[in-house]
Amino acid sequence: MSKLSHYDAKGRARMVDVTAKAPTKRIATARAFVRLSDEVLRALPKNPKGDPLEVARFAGISAAKQTWALIPMCHPLPIGLIDVQARVCDNGVELIGTVSTTAPTGVEMEALTAVSVAALTVYDMCKALDKSIEIGPIVLLEKTGGKSGVFRRRHPAPGPLIRRAK
Repeated sequence: MSKLSHYDAKGRARMVDVTAKAPTKRIATARAFVRLSDEVLRALPKNPKGDPLEVARFAGISAAKQTWALIPMCHPLPIGLIDVQARVCDNGVELIGTVSTTAPTGVEMEALTAVSVAALTVYDMCKALDKSIEIGPIVLLEKTGGKSGVFRRRHPAPGPLIRRAK
């Protein structure tokens, strides 16, 4: 493992200086899972607050744009794409977020923020029916671009994700 870049020589937290780095195309995809009871899954289409999955998608998109304001050492980035997808499974909702940019630093945090806030939004939209909803795992699936190159998760994150038949 290389050294942690967000610390200076004296061990103080710092924002990494990316001004000398050339912009490159960077893409990151993250995943979150929200475990829901059968009762909550059946109620999703009837939620009086609106479609929880669509609201969650919009919340994830909005959150990715604000990552730099939420996480102290993140840089504001010119984001070219934010895509958040929500899929109903037999045991919950899978959220996949992809973010891309052409910049001197990556968008992993933006993708992770997108799916995290989308998952919290699903919880918020459904909590009246069940307070025991579980969120997690939240993981980076893939990232491309930059000095460290390509990362692809070798094994899917834990947790069953059985797809519902349409």
